[in-house]
Amino acid sequence: MSRTALLLMDFQNAHATRVDPTALTRAAAALAAAREKGVLVIHVALLLRAGHVDAHPNNKVFGALPHDRFVPGDPDAEIHPDVAPAPGEPVLYKNRVSAFAGTNLDQILRAQGVGHLALAGIATGGIVLSTALQAIDLDYRFTALSDACADPDPELHEVLLGKLLAKRGEVATVGEWAAGL
Repeated sequence: MSRTALLLMDFQNAHATRVDPTALTRAAAALAAAREKGVLVIHVALLLRAGHVDAHPNNKVFGALPHDRFVPGDPDAEIHPDVAPAPGEPVLYKNRVSAFAGTNLDQILRAQGVGHLALAGIATGGIVLSTALQAIDLDYRFTALSDACADPDPELHEVLLGKLLAKRGEVATVGEWAAGL
């Protein structure tokens, strides 16, 4: 039987101010449930190199960011204190949309015998979608935690969860997911 890992993705100060704060509260509840049940927790955050030498100017997502944003020392790039990593919990820094891109997430998951991912993150149309689709291609199962994901566009959030992600994986609330642990 494969293990489950909870991925808390892009719950950074800058992102948390752009969405409904309920998602952060529900992500904190998922984190507490995971810790209580011994579920592997992995934090993923966007961090670019100084001067954004790793962000191509043609990239619409990262190329337009001011060069002082999401770099070491930027307080907006810090993981929100409500879901801060505990000692020993892996923190992976990415420089693309997916939690897999440019990180050793797949290596950690396979080394830990993980086959199922619980996804919580900001934004549903960004890191959650991109990570879920890459997880499928890497043969992981996933559950998108609907109330611990958020998007600046609530309509897009609902469409992605209800139509796209539900057809490729599972969608559950934090309470439903935690009850099954």
